[in-house]
Amino acid sequence: MRSLDEELTDLADHYRWFAQVEAAPVSPRYAQLAAAVAEVLAFLGTLPRPKRQANLLLGALQYLHGGPPADGAQLHERVTGDADRLRATMLARATQTNEAARCAALLPVLAGLPGPLALIEVGASAGLCLYPDRYGYAYDDVRVGPASSPVQLRCAVTGRVPVPTEVPQVVRRAGIDLNPLDPADPADVAWLQALIWPGMEERRDRLTAAAAIAAREPAEIRRGDLVEQLPGLVAAMPTEATVVVFHTAVLAYLPAPAKEAFAELVTGLPVRWVSQEGVGVLPAVRERLPAPPADDEARFLLALDGEPLAYTAAHGGRIDWLPAAAALG
Repeated sequence: MRSLDEELTDLADHYRWFAQVEAAPVSPRYAQLAAAVAEVLAFLGTLPRPKRQANLLLGALQYLHGGPPADGAQLHERVTGDADRLRATMLARATQTNEAARCAALLPVLAGLPGPLALIEVGASAGLCLYPDRYGYAYDDVRVGPASSPVQLRCAVTGRVPVPTEVPQVVRRAGIDLNPLDPADPADVAWLQALIWPGMEERRDRLTAAAAIAAREPAEIRRGDLVEQLPGLVAAMPTEATVVVFHTAVLAYLPAPAKEAFAELVTGLPVRWVSQEGVGVLPAVRERLPAPPADDEARFLLALDGEPLAYTAAHGGRIDWLPAAAALG
């Protein structure tokens, strides 16, 4: 069994990696704060291992104090001076980033499937990615979707991205989450806002607008384990629809056996499977890449039925289509 000192050493490495690879390119303030976490490792050591994530700690600090710490010194002050509330928040909440902009990468895949569609998102959070047909898009200079939507998503593209001419018809929206969030609940929306990194204010406005859409047209989001709940939810979908199971930045939070069980399950169901995860999250998908990814690759890997299609930006806004990507349909 590993000692606590060994676990905290690994945790310090995780925060350094988060600061340098994930945060530094897009949120210098979060990179600075993550690098300062070494001073509060003792606090993190009192939490269960899954609750020690950088996003969860920094999100909880934003949620409790109305914004991120100004610097490492204030981070230390907030953690040590408000440890009980911080611990309770981190135990009760989870990292459930719900970024509607990720739909810009999903849309070319969804629009290329036979319609109408029934969408099932695993790890749905508040379900904001279940409304790709309700958002407008600009792929470089090509516009798609309703121009009147309050959610307009910009996406830069490289390669032969199959940009659609229209959004698909969606006849059913459903999801699964261990802790579903309610887009009509101000406290749940505040938690989602707290998970947005400093320097990304456009995301805050977009989240508010997307939550309003989801609140007006609620999706069915079942509480429970994704492997246990998925077969029953698939069976409840309309028979005339193409059922699409999709997820973004979800499987990374599962242990390896659970990821393997999910991949085995979803490939055996009568569904199309769209994954958008970190490059190393699904090894079988990564192994199908035409060229090995860089060691520090921070983009997500978009795949259809286990076949890699493109690299995508973690929070939306970019698609780099692979030259050897398989045809859709």
